Amino acid sequence: FVYIGDSMADVPVWRQAAGGLIVGGNGRARRAARELGTVTPLPGAEQPALANMLRAMRPHQWLKNLLVFVPLLAAHQTDPASLLAGIVAFAAFSLVASGTYLINDVLDLEADRDHPSKRERPFAAGDLSLVTAAWLIPTLLACGFVLSLLLPAAFVAELLLYAAVTIAYSVHLKRWVVVDVMTLAALYTLRVLAGGAAVMVDISFWLIAFSMFLFLSLALVKRTAEMQLSRLTQHDLSRRGYTVADIDHLRGMGIASGYVAVLVVALYINSDAVTALYSEPQVLWLLCPVMLYWTSRMWLKTGRGEMHDDPLVFTVKDRTSQLLAVVSLAILFGAL
Repeated sequence: FVYIGDSMADVPVWRQAAGGLIVGGNGRARRAARELGTVTPLPGAEQPALANMLRAMRPHQWLKNLLVFVPLLAAHQTDPASLLAGIVAFAAFSLVASGTYLINDVLDLEADRDHPSKRERPFAAGDLSLVTAAWLIPTLLACGFVLSLLLPAAFVAELLLYAAVTIAYSVHLKRWVVVDVMTLAALYTLRVLAGGAAVMVDISFWLIAFSMFLFLSLALVKRTAEMQLSRLTQHDLSRRGYTVADIDHLRGMGIASGYVAVLVVALYINSDAVTALYSEPQVLWLLCPVMLYWTSRMWLKTGRGEMHDDPLVFTVKDRTSQLLAVVSLAILFGAL
């Protein structure tokens, strides 16, 4: 017989086999396989450990942490010291977020292996061992929190809250219907609040209200897209507490929440607060049709099954969204 393995535990079987293949495996296992002389590395199966660790950290998800710059930009505070504080906050959030992603992957190992796309994650695919997770998780969390000590204590507290809520979400909250999407929206909003704490800028009522409704809509986009994919692949939804019949309800709640976010912007434009920051606030009304179009298009994409990424990641990669972002910036400069 010919035996396929990936670790030192397979060496005794290879000794009894007529031949063998090693799939991935660590350096010690691959050296032992070579010494036997009858075991061949599977072509293309091996990836450098550092590449797999970086992939497990999900650097593409760090785009979400750019939200820490929102309070700084909203307050028009772009001095070098504030920008540096924002960069440190971004780095600290990214390290801690990566640590919590790894915790989630370890907790969801079996479920991810049964998922059509998540089974490609390094731990689910067997590209990284749980031993790696045991030292990489605390290293990332420690580095993130040590870096956060360079910023005000309020930022450190909010980063701790973010980590606690994220872990609670991974352990239990994601199995509660509706609570899961509200938690995701809260984690997005918490990034904005932490950004304000990092540069010591007070977050306005308007920004909090806008963030709450916009991010709830995006969280519902994410969940609806996942459920539509699960329906096509016959993937089990019971772990999340949803059924296929819930998709239409989630879509309705998400569209409504997105439109309420635009309404908050409209009310803000008509408030006294806007005159302190903009000399031509009436120009800001142009933001409303831009945002209505973007929100409507996001939900159309979701309904068509074209929303496969995290909505914020999708937005950064999407050409139309990029164009709308440039138009929005032009409107803001025009209002200034």
